Amino acid sequence: MSTAPTTQAPRPQQAADAALHTALSRSARPPRAGPLSAALTFGWRGMYKVKHVPEQLLDVTITPVLFLLMFTYLFGGAVAGSTSQYLQYLLPGILVQTVLFTCVYSGVALNTDITKGVVDRFRSLPIWRPAPLVGAVLGDTVRYALAATVVVLLGLVMGFRPAAGVGGVLAGMVLVIVFAFGLSWVFTTVGLLMRSPSAVLNAGFMTLFPLIFLSNIFVDPSTLPGALEAFVGVNPISHLVTATRDLMAGVATAGALALVLSEAAALTAVFAPLTVHLYRGKD
Repeated sequence: MSTAPTTQAPRPQQAADAALHTALSRSARPPRAGPLSAALTFGWRGMYKVKHVPEQLLDVTITPVLFLLMFTYLFGGAVAGSTSQYLQYLLPGILVQTVLFTCVYSGVALNTDITKGVVDRFRSLPIWRPAPLVGAVLGDTVRYALAATVVVLLGLVMGFRPAAGVGGVLAGMVLVIVFAFGLSWVFTTVGLLMRSPSAVLNAGFMTLFPLIFLSNIFVDPSTLPGALEAFVGVNPISHLVTATRDLMAGVATAGALALVLSEAAALTAVFAPLTVHLYRGKD
């Protein structure tokens, strides 16, 4: 007695694997992403994360509002005689302070990716190696622009009236964002050196707080003791605040702008290669 041979039906997983293999073997390999496209993709990744964690925008929306309101109405009368006069002096400084504080989170985000193992997955991709770093820093410039916009719009509502008009305000915002781009490389370096995101956050604010408050953001340096006035005079943040105020007042000089841009370029030239070197050393 003979029986007809039976054929075993393929399992669903085997059928799916076979279909995938067929599709891949018949399709042309997609072109490798170039450095620019890869960096822009990672920049978009940084902005897209806000959709899932909107709390990330608190530091660029709520914090600058609190700082500007408190300093203007608490100290305006004592420092400048009136809150309206103090607002004209204070707002460019608060703009600088808000954007530079936001730079710390570039290092925090990078360290978070490292501790969670995300960076290891990035290294396995056939992309330009520094693309995740460059893209993250480029994506953060959107946060800087948002923070600067919040400060300026609130200032206009409170009575800030820049002599240089819209052009001067936009020029000041661009200058601050350019400087912040250079400073963010400092904190990406810190993000690669520290062991946890909280350590990066603490180290970043401990570094920035003395430089922010020992500057010309809040008071005229001529009212300070001699040694403190000398430090404020050489503080790069003071240079940035002065240039931003001058742009908004329409009295900026080429020398002041060149000094700020050269300091931003120096930060980028030193810490961007250092960040890439440390990033490669994580292999």
